Amino acid sequence: MTSTTPLTIDNFIAGKWEGSAERFDVRDPGRTADIVATVAVADVGAVDRAVNAAHAALKPWSNIPVAERAEAVLRAADLIESEADKGLDGLVGVVVRETGMLPAEIAMEFRGAAFASRDNVEAARIALEPRIIEDEASIVRIEHKPIGVVAAIVPWNAPIVLLIRKFAPALVAGDTLVIKTPPTAPAGIALLMEKLAPLFPEGVINVVHGGAETGAALAAHPKVRLVSFTGGGVAAKAIMKTAAETLKNVQFELGGNDAAIVLDDFDLDGQIPTLAAGAFHRSGQFCFAIKRLYVPASIYDAFFDKLAAHLDKVRIGHPLHPETTFGPINNGAQLSYLKGLIQKTRDAGGELIELGTPVSRETWDEGNYLRPVLVKDPGPDFDIVTCEQFGPVLPVMRYTDEDAVVELANGTDYGLGSSVWTSNFERGVAFGRRLEAGMTFINKNAQSRLGRRHMPFGGIKQSGIGTENSELGLAEFTEIHAMNFHKV
Repeated sequence: MTSTTPLTIDNFIAGKWEGSAERFDVRDPGRTADIVATVAVADVGAVDRAVNAAHAALKPWSNIPVAERAEAVLRAADLIESEADKGLDGLVGVVVRETGMLPAEIAMEFRGAAFASRDNVEAARIALEPRIIEDEASIVRIEHKPIGVVAAIVPWNAPIVLLIRKFAPALVAGDTLVIKTPPTAPAGIALLMEKLAPLFPEGVINVVHGGAETGAALAAHPKVRLVSFTGGGVAAKAIMKTAAETLKNVQFELGGNDAAIVLDDFDLDGQIPTLAAGAFHRSGQFCFAIKRLYVPASIYDAFFDKLAAHLDKVRIGHPLHPETTFGPINNGAQLSYLKGLIQKTRDAGGELIELGTPVSRETWDEGNYLRPVLVKDPGPDFDIVTCEQFGPVLPVMRYTDEDAVVELANGTDYGLGSSVWTSNFERGVAFGRRLEAGMTFINKNAQSRLGRRHMPFGGIKQSGIGTENSELGLAEFTEIHAMNFHKV
């Protein structure tokens, strides 16, 4: 592996790149001495220009028929998919280097983004169709109209697909966009939007970069009508307070403390790899990863040993190294948080098992590397059990009473995802219905192709407001206009 010349990434406003005096570096998580990109910071003035560009484009774009807007989004889907086909020679390579995720994971992410674009076009055929109700005295007509300028604020862990899940419904609904990229993974988004922008009128897509100040300027702007944010609860609360000043809409997909409950008929020989992926895919850096794992006492020891043996096979290293199967943590702040959580668990008397093998011990300290960790049967009040780790550290608890484990699973302020693992379909569904979460997966902690199209994605409690995906998610990007025509 050799270093490459850093990319120069500016703000993208009304179809043009716009630099700034203040810039920041994006570093390769697998080798933090390497700079992937230098990026322009969007100050309040740049945010204002981006929002005004989106506002100027709003009426012309929203006046284009839905079918034509849908065609543009479908062309965008084809272009996104073509980037997946290019592999490391295209934008996949950029996103791998800025996120630290494996090439196969990022290629899959681009394909998932293409699916999301096409799925939202299908959803629009239902969600944007006017509803008409008539009786002998009157007619009621209910329409969904564009909500306006949308601020799309995206996290670093899956930047492409999480953006497109906002981009596609907003554009097919007739909205325009100002996208704020994540500070540790902005380059792939910016370069992809540059490629997609010519498919749409000038100003429909705008991209700004920066930290909390840039996000706050977007949330405060009076011409922004919806802030669609994926990220953490602290930032969401700040956005919500700022958005209240202009009574703008908010849509939040936030963190979770997702419980997975293994039932006593779990397939120990066949399902361990699938369950492990539900917690450790992307090195545990995805929002609905399994954060707490409950296993029946009757199979606990055998289960734990098999899970540990499976995880011990991973090779931890730079994502571009051919032997790597487990990548680094995206940024230093998250790595420090995880190391602190591990130490706190150890200090509290927890039994921790570190697993996996470095690809290169000589280069281990060059990146944000962390071995996967299992915590054996910690108490219910351990921080590792009550928090969102967002990394490869998993507590595994034993239980003897199913009613009690449901209470434990539900005993949190979070409610994003959950999962049930069983060989019996009816039992799994019945158990899943008892869980307090926006989503429950059975026998795989992931959405199927059917699930991506039809399953609303979002949480309850402090895991979110609103939803993405499906007709329900697309409706978040619209306003309702109702009319009542009186015949007599």
